[in-house]
Amino acid sequence: MATAGKNLSQYNREEIPSAEDLKIGLVVSQWNSEITEALYQGAFNTLVECGAITKNVIRWNVPGSFELVFGCKKMIAGHSPDVVIAIGSVIRGETKHFDFVCEAAAQGIKDLNVLTDTPVIFCVLTDDNWQQAKDRSGGIHGNKGTEAAIAAIQMAHL
Repeated sequence: MATAGKNLSQYNREEIPSAEDLKIGLVVSQWNSEITEALYQGAFNTLVECGAITKNVIRWNVPGSFELVFGCKKMIAGHSPDVVIAIGSVIRGETKHFDFVCEAAAQGIKDLNVLTDTPVIFCVLTDDNWQQAKDRSGGIHGNKGTEAAIAAIQMAHL
């Protein structure tokens, strides 16, 4: 397991560039909202801790992880952020729906990174069960939202 023995929330603030001058978009899926809200809080708190000005952090909600790509595309077109974080959670169920949504979200976010000059950070948990999602959204493995915020700051400074 990639996160076994690793806490996603651990970083050295001294090694992270300031987010003070950045305009940052967060596009958040409302599906599995307990998880996505925790991811959002991890990202938002980390951005602020790293100097982001709250009025420069724009949040949009979309219905689910499948809709993240369109939300990110519209965020880029409408607000010209320095970076966007796509926050979602897909938990495996009994059908292949999980595979289709995960693939579409991953490929769509990759496509935005190829087609635009605005980095889009993949903060979509793709877990087998609810406990894995909780463990990675503020549980024993920390918060993937924190990790995404650090990646966003670093990518915006490229």
